[in-house]
Formats: sequence, C-alpha cells, structure tokens
Amino acid sequence: MAIAMSIGIAGCDKNDNTVLLFSVNDDIALGKQVRDEIASDPTYKLLPRTGNEAAYSYLDAMVNEILNSGEVAYRDEFEWDVTIVEDDAVLNAFATPGGYIYVYTGLIKYLQEADALAGVLGHEVAHSDLRHTSRNLQKQYGVSVLLSILLGENSSQLEQIAGQLAGNLAGLQFSRAYETESDERSVEYLAQTEYACDGAKIFFQELENSGQGGTTPEFLSTHPNPVNRIENIEEKADELGCDTSLSMDSGYVAFQNALP
Repeated sequence: MAIAMSIGIAGCDKNDNTVLLFSVNDDIALGKQVRDEIASDPTYKLLPRTGNEAAYSYLDAMVNEILNSGEVAYRDEFEWDVTIVEDDAVLNAFATPGGYIYVYTGLIKYLQEADALAGVLGHEVAHSDLRHTSRNLQKQYGVSVLLSILLGENSSQLEQIAGQLAGNLAGLQFSRAYETESDERSVEYLAQTEYACDGAKIFFQELENSGQGGTTPEFLSTHPNPVNRIENIEEKADELGCDTSLSMDSGYVAFQNALP
C-alpha cells in the first residue's frame, strides 16, 4: 500500500533546525502505515486493550507523564500510542515515526523498577520526537531519491521503504550519536517527572549485574556499549542536577502481574 506524501514541505525540525525533506505530516503518515503493517503481521502478538485495561491504564499514565514533561517537541503533533507486545522471551522496545511505541512483556517483567521502564520509554519517545527514522532515511537514500518520492515520481520506492520499516523496526539500529542523543533526552524528560531522571541506566546496570552485558537487546544495543551508556546518562543527570532517587512506585508490581 502506497503512502500519500506531501509535496514541497522540506522544513526545519523543531529540535535543532535541521532541514528534513520529510515533513511532520509525512512522519505521521509513515508511522500509521507501519502501525497497520505491524497489526497485520502475526509475528507481532499485540496485547489487545480490551481485557487488559488495568495494564494499559498504568502504562498510558507513565507515557503521558513523560509526554507532559514540557520537553517533547512534537507532543501535540504525533499520535503517541503505546502497545504491549506479548512475548516474555524478548527484552525489547521500539518506536515508529509519528509516536507509535511498542514494548515487550519480556522487558517489562525483566525490569524491577518503574523508573527503569520509564527510562526506556523516554528513550523510545526521544527516537520518535527527534525524528531519527526520517533522518536515517534521508541519509540512506539521499536527497534526490526522497525528493522524487515526495514529488510522486517514485511510488514503488516508497512502498519498499514502508515495507522495510514495518519488517525491521523490532531490530532497528540507530547510530551511536542517535542512541546517545535519545539516552540524554530521556534524562531531560524524566527530570520533569516523579521518576529518577537517570532511570534509563538501570536497564544496563541490571544487564551487567546479571552477566548479560554482552547480549544487550537490539533496541538499546551496540552504540555505545552498556558501560559507556551508563556513564553518559549519569553525566547528563549531573549536568542537569536532577533527582536520581527512585520513585518507589507502588503500582508497578501490580502492573507486571496484570500482564499475561
């Protein structure tokens, strides 16, 4: 299925004034397409909201606290919908353009602190808000190819891009710079919430403590390594002078137990 993209809308991104050929509306359209592809793909066992209201109520509240931090540039433009993927064997989370976020039950059950999950969600919100996928597409395909797509001259290429995104998001890898940027932005988000602002580092600490530091999941992997990412997150928290004490969220265990 082709996506209708807007024409002549290259503009500056809200976050850093980088010129992107993909507009915000294009991000939203692409995200909806990928969302629909994921919904129709049986390899993604999506937990329905009906029958799991308690779990989603908790998760939505956590995401909304991050979104309402005042630090999310596209808070009002993007969809910001979170979906649970039922697979206890997978420690993963990922985000599409336009603010569609997916988190696996395996990751939720692995993380022992609400602050750790908030840190991961902040990281994924950052990938969407910083428009990392659109930036990657512009680097990967170049201005000429994307411009031909936006002008409606290369619809088959657009369909191919959308299909690749839908198939590969769970294993999506971003550059070292993008991963670091998302880690730091997570600290900025959480600094305005009840959660420890350095919550994103807890995941890496738990991996290290369990001896799994060399098997970091795709969603937070390789760029840079876990130890360096802990240091980067701590440096950002020190720079901001934000609260790193745990929130002691009393509802987190009940949330975990509400999952299948």
